[in-house]
Amino acid sequence: MQKLFIYCFGIMLLLASCEDKKKASQNENDPDSYRDENQKPVKTEAELETEKKDTINYPEITNENVVSFLTQYGAKNPETKVMINTRFGDIEIELYKDTPLHRANFIYLVKQHYFDDTFFHRVVPNFIIQAGTSDLASTPKKRAKLGKEYLLPAEIIPGRTHEYGTVSGAKEYRENPDNRTAPYEFFIFLGPKSSTAHLNGKYTIFGKVIQGMDVVEEISKVETDDGDWPLQNIYISAKVIE
Repeated sequence: MQKLFIYCFGIMLLLASCEDKKKASQNENDPDSYRDENQKPVKTEAELETEKKDTINYPEITNENVVSFLTQYGAKNPETKVMINTRFGDIEIELYKDTPLHRANFIYLVKQHYFDDTFFHRVVPNFIIQAGTSDLASTPKKRAKLGKEYLLPAEIIPGRTHEYGTVSGAKEYRENPDNRTAPYEFFIFLGPKSSTAHLNGKYTIFGKVIQGMDVVEEISKVETDDGDWPLQNIYISAKVIE
């Protein structure tokens, strides 16, 4: 009887082991499971607590109040360095002080946690990677709360050109002769300089990558669809570091 019990118990352990391996294999091959566990940045308890403290209910930004709001906000929030977190690694960005509205806007969006759970949604090899939107329902909800229609006045510095690692604001093409910036999306330029003729003097360059261009390069190599959207979502989160 004792031998029979031991034999049956061994069979049960073996079956349980096989079931666990089967579930693990299924998870590894399930795109949704892989995306949740390995692509979306996971926040620590400390980061979640900081998020609660940082998030303040400011008035909605409009084209009428954008300059006054960001001027005041920028004076109280002088930070110039931001860390972008991705599953490929971290990208550290330094924001330029001589583009004060763009700097203040970027810091504001980071502190309001707008970028969290958005994607690097456009990847063009040997040219740019662009971030700041997603196909999640949460993104348009965030924009509606912060300001769904405002644009940033251009802050184009004479002589400043797109170079390896520069960070620029995306632009509204339609009815935008003043080169105003769409506030929620930005792109990192990889090169070459020969492809900047349609960018220089038309897009505001408001920062540069000071660490993590190897991560930018890795992201630039991912497989995309015909619209330059990565086949596997590249989630990002962002925090102010200095």
